[in-house]
Amino acid sequence: MLSAALAFFVLAVIAAFLGFWGLAASAAGIAKILFVVFLVLALVTFVMGRRVEV
Repeated sequence: MLSAALAFFVLAVIAAFLGFWGLAASAAGIAKILFVVFLVLALVTFVMGRRVEV
């Protein structure tokens, strides 16, 4: 998921550089959403931890 967020960020930077402001804004918005989802899932994973049954 983090790689997808990074890909959308790179797409947004390239689109902004080429002058496609609408596409850049959309890609940046998607990248922000994916990054927040990644952070939430990472936090939940760290809090829950690994449960090993004996």
